[in-house]
Amino acid sequence: MWADGDHRRVPGDKEPQQHSRPGHRGARTMLPLLLLLLPAARGTVVTVGPEPALTKDPQLEGVTTASTFVLDQPRCVFQNYSDAVIWLVVTNDKDAFYNNATPGTPETAFQNFPDKVSAYMTLNVTLPSYPCPRPAGDITVLRVGSETSCAKDMSRPTCNGPLPGPGPYWVKFLALNDSGPVAETSWSMPIMLRTAQPASNISTGSGYRDGMIAITTILSILFAILLAALLAMLVFCGSESCGSSTFSKAESVSVRRYNTHHVYDQPCARL
Repeated sequence: MWADGDHRRVPGDKEPQQHSRPGHRGARTMLPLLLLLLPAARGTVVTVGPEPALTKDPQLEGVTTASTFVLDQPRCVFQNYSDAVIWLVVTNDKDAFYNNATPGTPETAFQNFPDKVSAYMTLNVTLPSYPCPRPAGDITVLRVGSETSCAKDMSRPTCNGPLPGPGPYWVKFLALNDSGPVAETSWSMPIMLRTAQPASNISTGSGYRDGMIAITTILSILFAILLAALLAMLVFCGSESCGSSTFSKAESVSVRRYNTHHVYDQPCARL
């Protein structure tokens, strides 16, 4: 007999089977659970408030231009996140942006948009900049794309520079604190900017041409009449009768001198 623990092969015994997969089954089942718990450990981003929208009240001129647009401020939206910084995210592909992006880096710099990055982060403010309720007379709009001085300044990656094309663009507000993103709004509806109409697209129909021809004809006739009147005046004034006048001699006037009968010279009174 062999001692316990003495494993010797006997002719005809089968080879001991090895595990087909390394690792323990318990470790394999824990991996999906860890992946599910990872977002919770990092914190959940809460969706708050209405989605950003172009301002309608008050009614402003130029809500959209060729390189800017005007949004309502997110008033009374992030009031539960007093320690957060509120950012505006602008993108031309909302599915390509992730909330863990870091503002102020080349990955979110305005100067790299849209050639190298699909989104940039700008207009960062703290909650006191969006007081709730709104004080009377306070400005409650944001003009996106209003800064031109920093558009090419790589030292200012959070520049609110002019938008490079007509769009469409999507925007949302994102609140970040020291631990990362904590709250966000939904994405806005797609925003399109105005485009200048090429000169070749300006209508030059037959009606427009006919009107211009009629106006030109009338002006030509009036000019011809005025010119004829001017020539006639010059010919008339060139004759001898133009400007000549006859003056008659002044008739002599005789004045009769006479003395009144009731006026006499009085001697000077002596004192």
